[in-house]
Amino acid sequence: MSLTLKQRLGLELFRKLRHNSVRIHELRSLFWECTLRCNMNCRHCGSDCRQLSGVGDMPAADFLRVIDSITPHVDPHKLFIIFTGGEALLRPDIEEVGLQLYRRGYPWGMVTNGYLLDEQRLARLMAGGMHSITVSLDGFEGDHNWIRRNDQSFARAEQAIRLIARERELVWDVVTCVNPHNIDSLDDFKSYLDGLGVRYWRVFTIFPMGRAAQNPDLQLDDSQFRRVFDFIERQRAAEREGKSRMHVNYGCEGFVGGYEGKVRDHYFFCRAGIEVASVLADGSISGCTSIRSNFHQGNIYRDDFWQVWQNRFEPYRDRQWAHKDACASCKMWRYCEGSGMHLYDDQSQLLFCHYNRLGSAEH
Repeated sequence: MSLTLKQRLGLELFRKLRHNSVRIHELRSLFWECTLRCNMNCRHCGSDCRQLSGVGDMPAADFLRVIDSITPHVDPHKLFIIFTGGEALLRPDIEEVGLQLYRRGYPWGMVTNGYLLDEQRLARLMAGGMHSITVSLDGFEGDHNWIRRNDQSFARAEQAIRLIARERELVWDVVTCVNPHNIDSLDDFKSYLDGLGVRYWRVFTIFPMGRAAQNPDLQLDDSQFRRVFDFIERQRAAEREGKSRMHVNYGCEGFVGGYEGKVRDHYFFCRAGIEVASVLADGSISGCTSIRSNFHQGNIYRDDFWQVWQNRFEPYRDRQWAHKDACASCKMWRYCEGSGMHLYDDQSQLLFCHYNRLGSAEH
């Protein structure tokens, strides 16, 4: 699928905005990998499994010290804190940490599989100032429970969604991993989500990292891969025409060629290390939690977080190191700049190119 003139003009403008963002590198989102413990054994987990063993939960006081160290340098109201894991709700002190952030002026939210979210827990989270929440739901019951390896996972996630749908002041969405098991039911599943009151739905595809690399049954073939984007494009068109109440977005996975401007709210931009950082469970400072350990930039137990943010992250902000192999001759390099940082392996080799898989004639 070739780029239209309108797309090229939009991408050129967005390229300038991206380079300006690199120059400023204003920190806007900070992930806290508050635990590596999880109550699921998901087939598609992309975690760096070599780091899972023996890493305990980070003490809340250590993370709050990081927050206090950066507070003089940021506007807390413009920096969003996201709790992630593992499964964040396995920590019994999430509400207390959230309240401490709220008192410091920081909005915060979390990503969860929903299994532990009942009415009482949600009430405590809301009392702690929680601003947003994302719940994972990967298809209908059979498909979801298969990928999560838990027979109660679907029912508990559905219950969580019904609970949060009642909270008027909470910003929330559902995220779905598309794979060969659920791709044929996307239209029906969208109707089901609509019935649950879901108004914001993020869709993503699986990249071969962590456990997912050991499960070829999770990978879409090229035809199925294109079907995902055609589906999202149709749903967004239906919303514009007033035929749908749901806003559908593709995740920030990679540059998608002729689908740019059609399947998400902005053109592709890997914001890791430019506007997004993370503090991992072992104290490592990185871009986002899905990026391999060879791209870590420091550690809170030996480095000042703000100094790391200001003065390191060169591999994220200057992507010339990625201008190699197939990327060196790709006509889309100026817009893609090597795709998402999470798609590189331990040897800094790109494992997955969305643009190439979509079969653009321009590649």
